[in-house]
Amino acid sequence: MSLHTELFFQYITSEKRLSKNTITGYQIDMNQFVTFINKYSLTSVAEVRHTHIRAWVVDMMQNDVTARSVNRKLSCLKTYFNFLQKRQFITVNPMAKVVAPKISKRLPTTVPERNLELLFDQMEWGSDFIGVRDRAILELLYSTGMRRSELANMKISDIDFGSYRIKVLGKGNKERLIPFGKNLGEILRGYLEMRTQTFPLANKHDLFLTKKGELLSDAGVYQVVKKQLGFVTSQEKRSPHVLRHSFATHLSENGADLNAIKELLGHANLSATQIYTHNSVEKLKKVYEQAHPKSGKDT
Repeated sequence: MSLHTELFFQYITSEKRLSKNTITGYQIDMNQFVTFINKYSLTSVAEVRHTHIRAWVVDMMQNDVTARSVNRKLSCLKTYFNFLQKRQFITVNPMAKVVAPKISKRLPTTVPERNLELLFDQMEWGSDFIGVRDRAILELLYSTGMRRSELANMKISDIDFGSYRIKVLGKGNKERLIPFGKNLGEILRGYLEMRTQTFPLANKHDLFLTKKGELLSDAGVYQVVKKQLGFVTSQEKRSPHVLRHSFATHLSENGADLNAIKELLGHANLSATQIYTHNSVEKLKKVYEQAHPKSGKDT
């Protein structure tokens, strides 16, 4: 049975311009779906019905796949079947009758401000290349809220020291400009000086390098952040995305406009940003319950 998956991946790469991470995830999801659907012995992708997809959902839930993961896989199928319908490979979209499982609202994991102040103001980073680089990475992630992949793909030319702005290439190849302060500017200048002294022959465009002078990968950025956050928090999640959540949550808690946070994060719509207001409300609720005599904490 031809599923036109090769054409589909050409489409999401060239036309949709999805990120490498998203495409990799879609490849995994599609392989799992194809493996499941093959047992029905269908002769054409046009024979796929909503009942087949629902059966896949049930199978995943019975095998303890989380509702969040199931929804991500269904998002892949939605894009896939929309593509097939657009190219007239199918006339009826089976996803139209598929209802995604509900996801319980989960507040984003963050690192408290006081912990990050300890990390940046009191921790000894080291004066060698790795120490200077690691501090620049964490300062940049927390000061701008950019994604790990956005940082890993940054070029030196993306930093405008004159206007204190950084050009970021986000999801769907959408560019945005993020302002930064003088403190981060000094840290980045210091890192670039160290980079030039340590690796004068390295690629002149790549921003962050390994100890061998090669481009630091997404996985390398993750390992740097996980290690450094481990010095100031014992929480299990210590990823670059935790710093992104912390950036947005701390802005919200300190009165930043939600639309401004949306633009800084590069969100396509406001609904994705609103979770940070929920985080702030939950924090206020805890303060109220602990401090107000009418909170009912003793009843």
